[in-house]
Amino acid sequence: MQTESDGRRRAPGRSGIEVGALGFGCWAIGGEWSAPDGSPLGWGKVDDDESVAAIRRALDLGVTFFDTADVYGAGHSERVLGRALAGRRDEAVIATKWGNLFDERTRTMDGADRSPAYAREALIASLRRLGTDRVDLYQLHLGDTPLTLAAELRDACEEFVAEGLIRAYAWSTDDPERAALFAEGAHCAAVQHACNVLEDAPEMLSLSEERGLISIIRSPLAMGLLAGTREPGRRAATGDIRSTPPAWLSWFEAGGVPAEHWTTRVEAIREVLTADGRTLAQGALGWLWARSGRTVPIPGFRTVAQAEENAGALAHGPLRPEQLKEVAGLLA
Repeated sequence: MQTESDGRRRAPGRSGIEVGALGFGCWAIGGEWSAPDGSPLGWGKVDDDESVAAIRRALDLGVTFFDTADVYGAGHSERVLGRALAGRRDEAVIATKWGNLFDERTRTMDGADRSPAYAREALIASLRRLGTDRVDLYQLHLGDTPLTLAAELRDACEEFVAEGLIRAYAWSTDDPERAALFAEGAHCAAVQHACNVLEDAPEMLSLSEERGLISIIRSPLAMGLLAGTREPGRRAATGDIRSTPPAWLSWFEAGGVPAEHWTTRVEAIREVLTADGRTLAQGALGWLWARSGRTVPIPGFRTVAQAEENAGALAHGPLRPEQLKEVAGLLA
């Protein structure tokens, strides 16, 4: 893998696919969808026309990597992304995920399927929704899949590469052992995992360095806490997953109110992150680039303004070494 000296390009693993140092996550643009019990899994209502405009604006600003999943919005995110990229497909690198079962009609998720047969079925369905003939990066979305089953799915992905249906693959998991298993595949290019200035992931970042993978960083802005938009005491809207946060979502309390423990930590580092003319979000992205040259954070977005702010982080680049050290000291 090679990266340019300015840190703005990434060539994932052994795939030869070059992406920018910043991607955009397409969970939020999927709109509202839910679990079988009715609890929200999306980020609330969205304007599809605004989402399309934001994706196209991102392309104009040099952001070409878009990460989605078939289950986001129960297929809706892929459809919106496909619509936005119509006529500009070759400018973009598309990553999507599979493994969860869902109903597009009711917009609900229900269960999972870890079989190689379903991996193929899901891939064909994603290609149809995206309006494309190939997925650039195909990712297993079930982070706790047993290693024996995962090996079969890795081999299935190698078959998809040989058939020209995908160019490379990855696993969305926070477990280094699982990521290492996928990395044994010839066309494994990346691992997607959580990481941000509030919650580091040193083992995952080390694995990426050792195996020549790209770390696709989900939750780089802690689902809004590091975007400067989630004020203390502010409740999330109905239909937003943050309004009834699941156990893994520790940044928010019931009602989507930011947890005091985390807001206190954000305030402790705000001055460093917003130095040099950065917004809070741009500083948080700069921290990730300073943390590792293999990171590609994928902040979510729903508007053109959000796309422009996130893309603006590229002009600032990574935090300086002394700023990285200062942040570590403040959070220690």
